[in-house]
Order: sequence, then C-alpha cells, then structure tokens
Amino acid sequence: MNSRERIFKALNHEEPDRIPFDLAGTPWTGITNTAYQNLRKYLGKQASEPIWSDVIQQIVIPSEDMLNELKVDTRGIFPLTSHNWDVYSKLKDRGDYWEYLDEWSFVHHFPKNGYWFSLVKNPLEHVDFEEGNIVEGFPWPDGGNKLRFVGLRKKAIQFRNQDKIVMTKGLCAGLFEMHQRVRGMTNAMMDPLLYPANSDKLIGKLADLKIEFWDEALNELGDVVDIVGEGDDYGTQQSQLISPEQFRDFYKPHFSRILSFIKQKAPKVKLIFHSCGNVRPIIPDLIEMGVDILNPVHITATGMEPFQLKKDFGDSMVFWGGGVDTQRVLPSGTIQDVQDDVKRNIEALAPGGGFVFNTVHNIQAEVPPENVMAMWKTLMEYKY
Repeated sequence: MNSRERIFKALNHEEPDRIPFDLAGTPWTGITNTAYQNLRKYLGKQASEPIWSDVIQQIVIPSEDMLNELKVDTRGIFPLTSHNWDVYSKLKDRGDYWEYLDEWSFVHHFPKNGYWFSLVKNPLEHVDFEEGNIVEGFPWPDGGNKLRFVGLRKKAIQFRNQDKIVMTKGLCAGLFEMHQRVRGMTNAMMDPLLYPANSDKLIGKLADLKIEFWDEALNELGDVVDIVGEGDDYGTQQSQLISPEQFRDFYKPHFSRILSFIKQKAPKVKLIFHSCGNVRPIIPDLIEMGVDILNPVHITATGMEPFQLKKDFGDSMVFWGGGVDTQRVLPSGTIQDVQDDVKRNIEALAPGGGFVFNTVHNIQAEVPPENVMAMWKTLMEYKY
C-alpha cells in the first residue's frame, strides 16, 4: 500500500496495512527546529538549514530524506502568512529580544534565550468597542493575495506523484483565537456579551478574510490537495475557554460558513479541524459543521479519554493525533514510558481504521531524540 492508499483507507474507517503516520503535514503536527536538529544528530546526519512552516512556533519542515526514512505518509504545503512570510527579514533587535510586527499589526517578541515568539501587543485592545463599527477603519491584510500561493501547485503535484497525501493550512488561527489576538483575551471574552453587534461584525470580518483566502487557495490548489486545515483553540486541560453555548451562539455560525465554502469550492477535500484541550462537548457540532478529522486527541485532558472517544464518535470522526502524550511522557518519560503510552493509545484509537498517528501536539525542543525514535519504532512495529 502506498501512502495515499493507506491514509484514504483510514479516512474511510477501514484498517490499512499499517497505521498511517503524519509528521509536519500541518503546523500542529510538526517538530521544532531544536528537536529536529537534535534528531538529525542522533541519526548521524549533519545539521541542516531550517525550512520553516511556522516561524512563530519555530516549526520546521524536515528534509525529504528524513521524511522518507521515517516513512511519513503526508506532505504539507504552506501558503505565506504572518507566521512564515519573510519573518526574519522584518525583525528589529531590541537588545534582549527580537521584535516582529506582522501583517495583522500584531507585535511579537522572541527572547534571545527563548524557544518561540510570544504575542505582546493586541492592536485593538484599547479601542472603545461601543463606539460605532471599528472594523471598517482597521488595516486588514489581503487574505486572497496571490503571492501567498506561488509555487505551491507545483509542489503539491510533485508530492502527489510520489503517492503522498497533500495537506495545506489556512490564513491564520481560528475565529475565537484571532478575536483574542485583535482585542486581547479579556475583551474577547466579554465583547460578545457586552457589544454583540460589533463583536459579530469583527468575527464576521475574520471569517470573510478566511473565505477570501480559501477562495484563492482553492482556485490554485483545490484539485491537487487532499486535506485542508482549519481550527481554533476552545479547550483547556479540564474544560473549555468559553461555554459550548457561547461557541454555538457567536462562533459556530461564522465557522460553519467558512467550512461550507471550502466544501462547496472543493467537494473532494477532507477537513481537518484543530483544537487543543477538552472539546468533547462540541465534537457533535464539529461533525454537524462538516469536519471530517479531529486534531489532536488531547488524551490527558478531561473528557478526552481515547477509548471512550473512539466508542462514541469513531464512526463519524477520524482521529488524527493522540499517539503519545507531548506534555509529560514524550519530553520527560523513559523509553519504556513512551512505548507503553504509544501502544495504549494505538489500541484505543486504531481498531477499525479512522486513525492517523501523530503526537498530541508539536514535538518541542526539550524532547530527547531517543524518545522520538522509541515512539516511531513502536508505531512501526504495531500490528492490527
């Protein structure tokens, strides 16, 4: 079975010849540059110049020889966004940190002894949201800028010709998360309740920009990509950042029209939706919205126990991730801990298909390469 056949088998809720493996197909299923360079060294390879999928998170695209050696079934193509569009050429040296002003007017800082960028300034945080429609006066980015997609069609065709599954991502983070980035966390929590009309205009504008992006992206790529990614972060370790009712009232209607647009524009693509944490209460909503694949399976969060998720939603949702805990086991566990966790999660999620293996989230800088390889070897040795 080649990679395309293997993953399509899993997407159809059938058991393929082995469990499919994704690494770096999305900005949520990747590996940080530090962890990647350590892994290369461990495998006897020289350090390599990073190819960034997401500079803000410091996530890289492994070299083709590494992806082949690790039998990765996916390939990601990454349109230019605020997270990977000439970021390093725009940095300003502020002494102890680098500063980056992105196309959304967000300010990010990268401590010179740090591991990633952090957002430090929200452009509309101190604007009076009660006074009129502030959406019209803001310098929004051009979601459909054709420069975002230059060369991606050729890459996608090349990967398809290698029998790989081709994935691509959206313009920005999700509607709720972008609301926070534009207005700040406190305002984003209160805006829909205090200023529902203006809040809806802002959320709607963010959705419109996403649709502009997908309109142009799918004009260019709709017939050569297999899986497209959207997402938002609604879950916490125990519960949700906002109630399911708030999600349904304020964000779901706009996200539904984004996902509906994608499906109408490219009916054959599969939709992967990312949200960390406990999102169990809204999984039925995601299914109703047309989501085909949930990423990750945050196995240590309340309500996200993999055996029960598989039992309750395994017939209608593909689980992508959840193969090993990235908070404690992968960075700090023994090789035996990693092996046991991988086996336990595979046994919960893989039977009957509908599962693609990946870590719970990106492999972070402190993860030992020995643990990465213990994870990989356990996966490759597993038999249905």
